[in-house]
Amino acid sequence: MKVIRWECMKTAFAFLLVWILGAAPAWAVLGEYESSISSDQKVMRGEVREMTLEGYSVHQIMGADRSVVREYVSPDGRVFGISWQGPTLPNLEQLLGSYYASWQQAAQARTRRRGPLVLRTEQLVVESGGHMRSFHGRAYLPGLVPKNVSAEVVR
Repeated sequence: MKVIRWECMKTAFAFLLVWILGAAPAWAVLGEYESSISSDQKVMRGEVREMTLEGYSVHQIMGADRSVVREYVSPDGRVFGISWQGPTLPNLEQLLGSYYASWQQAAQARTRRRGPLVLRTEQLVVESGGHMRSFHGRAYLPGLVPKNVSAEVVR
């Protein structure tokens, strides 16, 4: 009888673990390939609209909570920029990927507590601001912005 209960508990635990990990947000990560954009749509329970422009494309996801995430993709399929706007701040750790540590250090080193938080390095630019129910920001990798495209398109 105890063996059966233990097996049921192990099965229940495994199911719970898979369910929790499967619910974790998956964003198109800055500097990575665009393959996860469809996952973003599911996580945000939103609509994806793709616009092809000269030298890049934009995948815009409108979330059920009126949040908008735009993912800027170069012709080679890599995400060179991300912008966000909405009532909540998106998971920047997911969006920035390996660049999140730099962002986190800049946030912790910040001396002023009001106003936008800006990080500008040769590899990464992140600007984030807003207040409760109105957040906005953008991040891009200057080295991945396609030739003949200005970084100002990431907005």
